Amino acid sequence: MTKKILILSVFVVASCGLAYELIAGALSSYLLGDSVLQFSTIIGCYLFAMGVGAHFSKYVKDEDVLARFVDIELAVGLVGGVSAAVLFLTFSWMAAPFRTLLYMMVFLVGAFVGMEVPLVMRALNARQTEFNELVSRVLTFDYLGALAVSLLFPLVLAPYLGLVRTGFLFGMLNVGVALWTIKAFSTELKNVTGRLLRACAVMCALVFGFAFADKLTYWGEHGLFGDEIVFATTTPYQRLVITRWKDDLRLYINGNLQFSSRDEYRYHEALVHPVLQPMPWAKRVLVLGGGDGLALREILRYPNIEHVTLVDLDPAMTGAFTHREELVRLNHGSFSDKRVQVVNADAAIWLQHNDDMFDAVIVDFPDPSSFALGKLYSVPFYGMVRKHLAANGLMVVQSTSPFFAPHAYWTIDSTLREVGMKTYPYHAYVPSFGEWGFILATPQADYHPPTSYRLPMRYLNGDTTREMFIFPPDMKPMAMEPNRLNTQSLVHEFEQDWRRVIR
Repeated sequence: MTKKILILSVFVVASCGLAYELIAGALSSYLLGDSVLQFSTIIGCYLFAMGVGAHFSKYVKDEDVLARFVDIELAVGLVGGVSAAVLFLTFSWMAAPFRTLLYMMVFLVGAFVGMEVPLVMRALNARQTEFNELVSRVLTFDYLGALAVSLLFPLVLAPYLGLVRTGFLFGMLNVGVALWTIKAFSTELKNVTGRLLRACAVMCALVFGFAFADKLTYWGEHGLFGDEIVFATTTPYQRLVITRWKDDLRLYINGNLQFSSRDEYRYHEALVHPVLQPMPWAKRVLVLGGGDGLALREILRYPNIEHVTLVDLDPAMTGAFTHREELVRLNHGSFSDKRVQVVNADAAIWLQHNDDMFDAVIVDFPDPSSFALGKLYSVPFYGMVRKHLAANGLMVVQSTSPFFAPHAYWTIDSTLREVGMKTYPYHAYVPSFGEWGFILATPQADYHPPTSYRLPMRYLNGDTTREMFIFPPDMKPMAMEPNRLNTQSLVHEFEQDWRRVIR
C-alpha cells in the first residue's frame, strides 16, 4: 500500500510541476509578449533548476528521505501556489522587479520539483522495490501526470479557472500529497504534529487565495489599468479587460490597449472609409479580427453593403460586444444586423477552407507582438487573403505605428507587395495611440484617396484624407524584408521598435 501511495504521489507532483511551468510561461507571455522567448527561457531555467535540485537531493540522508519529501511538498506547494498571484501583483504595482522575481520563482520551484522524484525513488528503493520496476513505474506516472496537465491547462484550467486560481489549486494538490504522506508514514516520521500544523497552515493560506483569486486579480488589474474594471475574462486565447473612467471605455487584450471610446472613431473611420468610399458597387465585405464590432459599425453605414462576414478567433470577445449593454451602444448593435455573419475561428484556417469572394477585406488584428499573431501578417497569410479578394477589390491592414515602429510598419508593406499587391500606405493621428498606420492594398486596381465622403464623418474629410497619404521625412519609407513564416522577422522588428520608445 505504501508503495502505491508513493507512486501516485509521483503522478500528482509531476502534474503540479508542469502546471507551475505553464503558468509562468503563460503569465509572462500575457504581460511581456513574445511567447516563444518567454516559454523558451522559462523552460530552460526550470529544467536547469530541476537538475540542480536533483543534484542536491543526494545530500539528504536515507533516514530523512520521507521527512524532506514532505517538507519539499509544502515548500513547492506554497511557492508554486502563490506564484501567479505574486507575479501578477508585482507586475501591476511594481513592474521593475518583475523579470527578476519571475526567474527566481521559476528556479526555486524547479529546484524543489527536481528533488521530488529522486527522493521518491530512494523511498521506494528502501522498500526493496526492484530497480527495473522502480524506474518504469516512477517514470510512467511522471509522464502521465505531465500529459494530464498539458491537456487540462489550455482546455479547462486557464480559460475557466484563470492563471491565479489554477496556481492555488495545484499548490493545494502539493500540500495534499504532503498530508497524505504524513498520514501514511506517520510511524516513520519525526515531529508529525509539527509537520501537520505546517501543512494545515499552508493549506489554509492556499484555500484562502483560491477563494479570493478574483479579488486578487481585480486588485492587480486595477493597479495595472488604474480605472474601474467593468468586464474581465480569461479565455483559451487571451485575457480580455474592459475598463471605464467617466465616459471612457477601454479594451485591453493581454494588457495592451486596443481602443478608447473617446477617440476610437478616428481609428475606425481611417480604417474603413478610405476603402469603402471609392467602392459604391461593393456588396460583400470580409472583416478579419475586429471582434469589438467597431469596424463593423462603420461598414454597415453603407446601404450598398449586402453581406459582411466577420472572422474572430475568440467567442468571448464577440459575445461581450454582442450582449453587454455599454458595448452594444458603442458599436451600435452591429452584431445584431441581419447582414452580418460571425465566425469564431482561426482566420488562417478559415481562409484555407472557405471559397467565398469579397469586394473588400478589412484586416483588424492586434499588433504582431507574438509569433501567434505574427503569422497573420505573413506572406502565406496575405496570399490566402488575396485569393478571396476580387481583382478590382481593396483590402486594408492595421499596421502599427509608422512613427514609433517604422521597421515593423514597412515590413508589413513589403509583405503585402511580396504577394503581388499594390500598396498605398497611410497614417492617422489617434490620441490614445499617437501616429498610427494602415496599409491599403489591391491586386489590380489603381487607387486614388477620396476627396469627399457621401456619409457624415466625425474625423475624415478631403483634407485629412489627403494628408493621411503623405509621409513626412521622419516617417519616410524603409526597405524591409517580407515577413515569412519560418523567420517571423516582423515580430522581432516590432519588439525592437517599441523597446526603443517605451520606458
